Amino acid sequence: MTFLQLFFMLIIILVAAEIFTNALEHLGEKLKISEGVTGSLFAAVGTALPETLVPLLAIFAGTTSAHVNEEIGVGAILGAPLMLSTLSLSLMAFAVLRKRGLQGHLIPEHTGLTRDLNFFLAAFSLSAIALFVPHDTQLFRVLLAFGMVFIYFIYIMMTLRASAHLVKDGHGTEAEGTMMLCKLGLPENMAVIVIQLLLGLGLLVAGAKGFIHGVEAASHILSISPLLLALLIIPIATELPEKVNSILWIRRRKDTLAFGNITGAMVFQGTLLPAIGIMLTPWAPQREVLAGIIITLVAAAWLRIMSARGQLRVWHLFFNGALYVTYLGIVLV
Repeated sequence: MTFLQLFFMLIIILVAAEIFTNALEHLGEKLKISEGVTGSLFAAVGTALPETLVPLLAIFAGTTSAHVNEEIGVGAILGAPLMLSTLSLSLMAFAVLRKRGLQGHLIPEHTGLTRDLNFFLAAFSLSAIALFVPHDTQLFRVLLAFGMVFIYFIYIMMTLRASAHLVKDGHGTEAEGTMMLCKLGLPENMAVIVIQLLLGLGLLVAGAKGFIHGVEAASHILSISPLLLALLIIPIATELPEKVNSILWIRRRKDTLAFGNITGAMVFQGTLLPAIGIMLTPWAPQREVLAGIIITLVAAAWLRIMSARGQLRVWHLFFNGALYVTYLGIVLV
């Protein structure tokens, strides 16, 4: 029954994310903003909402056990960037391997990808530093958390500022197909877009809340700590919307949207949520936590280095997938 509940809540999350993302694409087209903004901000934040809601609801309104809430919260916070920077990227490579080959080129808009990775590496490095800050030095932890939130604010400003120039260069957002609510006969206007956004958000909240309780029950059945289960299972489930959308985009050669959807979510997940974790959870250097942060930083740095060379290739993303397998070996052996 527990695993049936997890599956049912997963379906709700996936449907809700699809509804939300569909409305975001049409919003981006209507506002005449670039693919970079739509991918790195709108789509990334929209499809990152399941992972965002799970740790927040776990910490603030989860189970009756504060310890379980904290472990689920920390696991979900750190598991999302880990999954995005490793497995999600490698799945995109698998999706285009047949058409492009191992040496095939990936051509996301370079300035946006570089900006995403630079901001992520800066912010997530602070979360690694925070692991070793004693809990009695609360002021320093507060400063680290504030710095991460400020980094995301600057990131939003720079991404929006670059939008107009990118639209002129032909990187404007183009939504494919009809908006879901419009298929029911409703007009495609801003009011209907907002209604569909709110509908998706409501379903995301309901699905995330049910998923938390399912994870707690599953951890007892499998005799696995809620922390490890949250690090591995929650991201796999809640990252599916990013993987599906990015795979569809990259197969259509919309590389900017595909990468922006993932790297933009990495910035979002690597700034705001770790800041909350630093403030409200133990945030200690346990083996699973420390290994996850190190591998995530290595994966992001590898992509940044390969991108800086100006010739990002399909096989480069398979290295990110290998890093995820390495993490599994560390925590499960």
